[in-house]
Amino acid sequence: MSKIKLSESFIKDRVKLALTEDLYPYGDITSSLLSKNKVITAKLVSNQKAVVAGLLFAKYTFNQVDKKIKFITKKKEGSLVKKNSLIAIIKGNANSVLIAERVALNFLSHISGIATKTNQFVKLAGKKCKICCTRKTLPTYRVIQKYAVKLGGGTNHRFNLSDEFLIKDNHIASSNLKELVKLAIKNKKGKKITVEVDSLRQLREIIGLKFNTVLFDNMNIKNLRTGIKLAKKYYETEASGNINLKNIKSVASTGVNRISVGSITHSVSAVDFKLEI
Repeated sequence: MSKIKLSESFIKDRVKLALTEDLYPYGDITSSLLSKNKVITAKLVSNQKAVVAGLLFAKYTFNQVDKKIKFITKKKEGSLVKKNSLIAIIKGNANSVLIAERVALNFLSHISGIATKTNQFVKLAGKKCKICCTRKTLPTYRVIQKYAVKLGGGTNHRFNLSDEFLIKDNHIASSNLKELVKLAIKNKKGKKITVEVDSLRQLREIIGLKFNTVLFDNMNIKNLRTGIKLAKKYYETEASGNINLKNIKSVASTGVNRISVGSITHSVSAVDFKLEI
């Protein structure tokens, strides 16, 4: 599985793109009205309970606008904070601080949103069941979103299409399930193989073949329990499909090893942060 590394250069590059988007072509024409000599101290505060993630993105945003800005963190990356918690103190030129404000908060809000939502699923699922993200990520931002999942206590599923074989419904609809699994086994070359099934009939068709994981997709709890009893002797088990905070406990109670949740990346709500001057 691909390893996620958010290097300093990677973060700075992303921040540069975001600032260019915000400042092209004439810069911040409103903040330019302020005195260039005005120095301010601002507090970065969380308006809700959350897992804080993306602090370096915020820090480098301020630093790229003005290297003289001081970004003093008061909470650790990945820490759980309460409403009204002080996250950081920012000191510097008022013009510069306000130019960077929105981009910094956008990064922090989105990354923290994913970490926070993931953490909610992780706590409800319990220690015996892993919460995994999927490839339902914002194009070109997958590495950042999967990084946030890890901070929330989740597990990264495959990063890209070459990480492992994942035989899904449309592959099966385009071919033959058993033959596809046999081909994957023949060509695996050290890669893991996961096979998606949406019925007990499909499971029974392939059970006993040497692959790694059975992914039960959109199965009701009764069939999921039965499927796990049949498969757990041979394979790791996974569940997916319309899983939310209301039904995660019942799905986890089936004994499934891991649960994939697309919503923790593709439709998560941003965490509400504010900058107080």
